[in-house]
Amino acid sequence: MEEMVVLVNPEDQVLGLMEKQQAHINGLLHRAFSVFLFNENGEMLLQKRASEKYHSPNQWTNAVCSHPRTDETYLEGANRRLTEELGIKTELSEKFNFIYKADVGNGLWEHELDHVFTGKYSSEFNLNKNEVEEVRYISMKDLDQEIAEHPEQFTEWFKIILEEYKHHF
Repeated sequence: MEEMVVLVNPEDQVLGLMEKQQAHINGLLHRAFSVFLFNENGEMLLQKRASEKYHSPNQWTNAVCSHPRTDETYLEGANRRLTEELGIKTELSEKFNFIYKADVGNGLWEHELDHVFTGKYSSEFNLNKNEVEEVRYISMKDLDQEIAEHPEQFTEWFKIILEEYKHHF
């Protein structure tokens, strides 16, 4: 089954559906969500994308980022992907939303109306190896240093969303 994304205008009014990869080729604005998870020490969870991903493989990014289905709210989509990718459930709260556009290489673009959620999680994971290579927690200070020293190891959208996150907190 082809995975579809919900195309929207900047006011989040639905314009239609498009196959995900085609939307990324065309750079069209679509719905998305990002989840930032933190442990009891305030460290952020990072996931390393699986090597089979069609864009940005083997790069570090936030806990979960994906697209709600046509019949899902942003929160429902975020909870679904937590289970599908990390094998976990935890309470999430929406913090903000914004629009960004990022060149992710190979003629592909992420142009998203992104709803950003946060949550706390400090237990075991059941990783879906088709999606996630590995996970780790990192302090914000160490994360900033790693991104400064090795920006190519992190997804383009994560760097953008992280900066936007810092402006809100």
